[in-house]
Amino acid sequence: MTLLKQKKLWLGLIALFVVLIVFGAAMMGSVVGAKPKNLPVAIVVLDKQVGLPTGEFLAVGDAVREKLMSNKQLPIVWKIVGSEAEARAGMDKQEYYGALVLPVDLSSGMLSLASPNPMPAVVKMITNEGMNTQASSVVKQILGAAMNGASLELSTQLLKQISQQSEQIPVGAAKALLSPITVQEETIHAVGINNASGNAPGLLTQTLWIGSLAIGLILSLLSRQAVAKGAQRWSLILTQTFIGLLVIIGVSGFLVWMASSWYGMELANAVDAWLFLWLAGSAFFLIQSSLLNWIGLPAMGILVLLMFFSMPVLNIAPEFLSQATQDWLYSWTPLKFVAAGLREVMYFGGFKAGSMNAEVLWGISGVFLVVLVASGVKKGKTQDVATAAAVNPVS
Repeated sequence: MTLLKQKKLWLGLIALFVVLIVFGAAMMGSVVGAKPKNLPVAIVVLDKQVGLPTGEFLAVGDAVREKLMSNKQLPIVWKIVGSEAEARAGMDKQEYYGALVLPVDLSSGMLSLASPNPMPAVVKMITNEGMNTQASSVVKQILGAAMNGASLELSTQLLKQISQQSEQIPVGAAKALLSPITVQEETIHAVGINNASGNAPGLLTQTLWIGSLAIGLILSLLSRQAVAKGAQRWSLILTQTFIGLLVIIGVSGFLVWMASSWYGMELANAVDAWLFLWLAGSAFFLIQSSLLNWIGLPAMGILVLLMFFSMPVLNIAPEFLSQATQDWLYSWTPLKFVAAGLREVMYFGGFKAGSMNAEVLWGISGVFLVVLVASGVKKGKTQDVATAAAVNPVS
């Protein structure tokens, strides 16, 4: 009973629930209930209509396109493009999670199914795995189900037409009618072996954030101790910055070596990945050191919360996130630019592919380098005030 009367117990319990609420919101609030919506997928209709004995025309490609685009329940935004090459170029630029290519001979192939020598056309289904594994898997399932449905519907229609013309169906035609559309699946920008199902960029980003935070905290504490012993602040800040950026070179290189050597992560562009991690680690270090120098140890709470709030959204396609999460977290968190840039470097052709995110990180690095150096001014003023108070004490 004595324990229950202590205020610290109740304050501790309140603090516990506050921590649970905050970290629950960080780890679950932004991703629980996430579902795909408005996934951009390219559709290429090359099919040419063919004439029927009745004088009508058969245009299977247009029919499939209309059927897919009229289905508002699909979480897909269809983008009509003129050629397969254009669709592939768009996927190289991460504009589409996949593409459906309806060939030139789709209608003629369907018409041939009623003949003794059927020649079904091949529909291409391309998924852009490197853009996001989860989203590309959803697109693959949707396209597969859609083509199965279209195949069944076309098979039923052709069977009715053939039965009206003849009671007997050739064996070849009967076999072809079981699967009137042949679907050829292809995956581009594959994530490679031991890449955590495409989540490797997010994992590397989180690890780098923790590593740079440890470097920033150690150097910040050592600098404070040196200042307390009378060292010059300006020289300490410059030394702190130089040492931190130098250590980041080794940390980023070790991270790449550890991922590939210890865990067998396939890195097609290991050198480019190291260079990008070096840039990212430098940006992280400058952000963290700036806050630690200006705010002190309370900045650790901000930095840890930023990491926990950012972690869940790094490996999720933005189309899966709520609009509030996209606007208030995903759009600005620095970890997002690193994870997205790493994804481009690792799966889309090296450092040049991640140039846009690299430019953002260069900008962040430049701004926070100025902020970090400017912390010397703030501390210098504080020292001047303290010195003046010691020389001229208030009576």
